[in-house]
Amino acid sequence: MENQLNSRIATEQPAVAARFSAAYRNHRIGHAYIFDGEKGIGKQEAALYFAQLLLCEQPNEDVPCGTCSACKRVASGNHPNILTIEPDGQDIKKEQMAGLLTVMTKKGYESGRRIYMIDYAHRMNTAAANALLKFLEEPEGDVTAILLTDAYHMVLPTIQSRCQRISFLPPQREQLLETLKAEGISPSLAATVTSLTADSTRAAELALDEQFVSLRKTVVKLVQAIDLNVTDALLLIQSEWAPFLKEKVDTEMGLDLLLYMYRDIVAKKAGLSATPAYPDLDEFITSLAMKMTYDQLSTILESVLQAKKQLHRNMHRTLLMEQLVLSMQEGLFVV
Repeated sequence: MENQLNSRIATEQPAVAARFSAAYRNHRIGHAYIFDGEKGIGKQEAALYFAQLLLCEQPNEDVPCGTCSACKRVASGNHPNILTIEPDGQDIKKEQMAGLLTVMTKKGYESGRRIYMIDYAHRMNTAAANALLKFLEEPEGDVTAILLTDAYHMVLPTIQSRCQRISFLPPQREQLLETLKAEGISPSLAATVTSLTADSTRAAELALDEQFVSLRKTVVKLVQAIDLNVTDALLLIQSEWAPFLKEKVDTEMGLDLLLYMYRDIVAKKAGLSATPAYPDLDEFITSLAMKMTYDQLSTILESVLQAKKQLHRNMHRTLLMEQLVLSMQEGLFVV
């Protein structure tokens, strides 16, 4: 029976698979890793594959067999030496981290390495991050942490410095674009959704979601309003943005779309040939690229990134967006 996890990792992330094998072969397994890469790129599958390798009963040439009892239980999520936590609501809380670390410091149900995985690691609140940091500073026994994130910059630098970073390369975007267009998705929508995720299934779902299409249009209107009149931009937040402020996940997606719009402007200004997220808005993006300076664009991009951080600190979402609009408007006055 073929190890399906091995097949996917070896095919889509060969450098990552080779690094796992080398660490295992040289007996240099770290006590903490950060798997960093965009959404849908296969970080969860890689974490399970790595866990299989660390717990496999009969590895072959530094690769997990995929057929032993340990490998099967890892793949099915039933191995007692593996614990996983993910956000409880919007954040990973201190109580969750404390519970996980308590279990990790006790004797495992089975011999061998114990592994804990933290999904969306950038969404640990401050107390949870500090609790993890203490454990990372004083690891106990054969324990390995795997933190998964698509926002590495939002992970505390003190945690970053105590983990080995493994970056996942995105798949060929052009291939994903062609796949979506073959499914009848417009080139403009395909370009936008492939900026947000490397998962073809998720990308297709977004492109066919009427609410997402509406959010995309609203983001474009906001950028146009900020360029013309800050008052109109603030009114837009109160009116057309209001439905997307009810859920944090929708607000975050709106911020991501905003970020990619300004990245398109930077790319156009710099003369880069990368596929834009908004190819249907080339004329508008070109006009902004011509009149905005790099300092102005840098200030605006930083404002959006700061808004994303504030969003996960549970700042009131309408107030957050209003402050962002004002910060972006101020950015236009940077010389």
